[in-house]
Amino acid sequence: MTKRDTITRIATDVGGTFTDLVYFETDRATGRQTVRTEKSDTTPPNFEQGVLNVIKKAGLSVAEADFFAHGTTVVINALTERKGAKVGLITTEGFRDILEIARGNRPDFFNLSYEKPTPFVERYLRQVVPGRMNYSGEEVAPLDLSGLPAILDAFSADGVQAVAICLIHAYANPAHEKAVQAEIARLWPEVATVASHQITREWREYERTSTTVLSAYVQPTAQRYLERLEAGLQQEGYEGRLYIMQSNCGVDSLASTKAIPITMVESGPASGFWGAAELGRIIGEPNVLALDIGGTTAKCSLIQNGQVTIKTDYWIERDRRSAGYPIMVPVVDLVEIGNGGGSIAWVDDFSKLHVGPQSAGAMPGPAAYGRGGTNATTTDANLVLGRINRDYFCGGSVIADMASVDRALGALADKLGVSQQEAARGIVRIANANMVNALKLVSLNRGHDPRDFTLVVFGGGGAMHGVALGQELGVKKVVVPRGAPVFSAWGMMMSDLRRDYFVTRLMDGTDRSGLQALVSEIAGHATEQFGKEEVAPDAVKIQPLVKMRYRNQEHSVEVPLRADLLDGASMAILIEDFHAIYEREYTYRLDVAVEIVGIHVIASAEVGKLEMVAQQRTGARLEDAIKGSREVDYATEGVCEATIYNAELLEPGMSFTGPAIIEDPGTTIVIHPGNRVEIDDFGNTQIHLRS
Repeated sequence: MTKRDTITRIATDVGGTFTDLVYFETDRATGRQTVRTEKSDTTPPNFEQGVLNVIKKAGLSVAEADFFAHGTTVVINALTERKGAKVGLITTEGFRDILEIARGNRPDFFNLSYEKPTPFVERYLRQVVPGRMNYSGEEVAPLDLSGLPAILDAFSADGVQAVAICLIHAYANPAHEKAVQAEIARLWPEVATVASHQITREWREYERTSTTVLSAYVQPTAQRYLERLEAGLQQEGYEGRLYIMQSNCGVDSLASTKAIPITMVESGPASGFWGAAELGRIIGEPNVLALDIGGTTAKCSLIQNGQVTIKTDYWIERDRRSAGYPIMVPVVDLVEIGNGGGSIAWVDDFSKLHVGPQSAGAMPGPAAYGRGGTNATTTDANLVLGRINRDYFCGGSVIADMASVDRALGALADKLGVSQQEAARGIVRIANANMVNALKLVSLNRGHDPRDFTLVVFGGGGAMHGVALGQELGVKKVVVPRGAPVFSAWGMMMSDLRRDYFVTRLMDGTDRSGLQALVSEIAGHATEQFGKEEVAPDAVKIQPLVKMRYRNQEHSVEVPLRADLLDGASMAILIEDFHAIYEREYTYRLDVAVEIVGIHVIASAEVGKLEMVAQQRTGARLEDAIKGSREVDYATEGVCEATIYNAELLEPGMSFTGPAIIEDPGTTIVIHPGNRVEIDDFGNTQIHLRS
């Protein structure tokens, strides 16, 4: 086939352990799709090399590609590993110490020795300029830039590589920030600059300042990475546009992402959850609990009525002992825990077994990889229990080092005073319990009954634990997508060009004209920005949500704005929708006035979005897919003789009942006794749980 006859799409996703690739080729005439997937090791710090490696390993020519999307962990890695730029902060007079003042809602509240997280910018690099806007965007003190040259000279002498600009109430009127940024560009054009209004137009000074600083911190690193990736792909012959996965479940242009790279802080998980939403649409399951289990972490999110929730209340490094750092950018609403295939099992001083959050990572990895790992991990436990085939480890590409597994698990079992088999069961059970608790945080804790949802599991470890988690939660069924090990990359192909606009503007809950004017203003701005990406105005889809709260409360909830609600009579419907959403989340409603805090506008446009087609049936027999049988310890139901199936030989229409194991080169699907399996029209494995 020539390029003219086919549409070729490639997506790559850089994870903490592996770099994934998905390749789709669609015949224009017949619609028939060819799908290929590949994995290779992630290559820090030169992550772009891992992308080029996996393309080469898959034997692909990017010169033939019509669409290329990319997701990466480079931003979150730069933040957590403290490998960003040296940043100088310019803020309003009187706000120099806002990063250290932070918030008082520390998690370890009764710890008298508690220390706040160390700011990313030391005090001597935090400088101020006179001038002030009020909350409504009116200038109450003129901006004075006479001291700026001296500030920049000091920054330059101290080796500052990026300047963050965050002035009071710039979300309401960014004129002062724009003036500061323009003057810096004139006086010191070589330095990278980021102003808060470029990232967020929401209030809360500490969160805005933190976000601006962290964006400046990663900008040079991310910019260099994206430029190297672009250059590498161009050298391989790619001539199309490179789209970068964002944390809001959409893709954006390379130029836009290089300007504000903080928007891809959670790009990998976002693409997987969007893929889960799209998969739910395809198979008729709009309510989905999505779970991504990788080598280092497990991440989960709830999708209701086909919609992924996007929030700006995102924090990094937040745990039971640290308040962490806020990043006020649109990020998929998720819960992340340190539980993955490489999570290390350990015993505390009280002889209690734990799993994670420490991970063996890619190097040395689990003991089974034979790279020097000495700690028992979840992967090692699954091997010992027979859930993973030791003779088909990593699809047969790696010989499982069972001697190292025995040593690692034996040392752990000795500390517990149990057998290796019992220790392995304990590891799997604790890992499952940790993940069930995470899934409850995004469902039960937010007023949703898991029994109303379908659990979609992906990543290398999702299928291994999905059925056990689904049984514990009582979900309708468990679905393992086709291509589950590289599902985050698959999700990028289902994503639209998308930008989320959050704007704070206080008004009464009945102010129809004010709301209408604000929606029109932001929609017009969004359409104008998309026009710069050569997207026609009629191709831009606008979806507004209103941020509302009871008067005098601190925080708000989002209420979808129906297309017909901007008339006088129907504002009451909007308020009633708010009452219902508030009550679902907080269990009560109040008979008091409601006010509008601002809006959230989702602007999107299709840019080569993939449409799935049903797989062809060859008439193959189920018996031909059977590889044999072996004893499997299910950790909860005990040891059973399980039938082993080759995933590559299963096709739509096939059905069977567990106990069973489905072996795919990139993952293993564990089917517990009594659960019925069917392969749907698109090659997904749907598991109906026993009642």
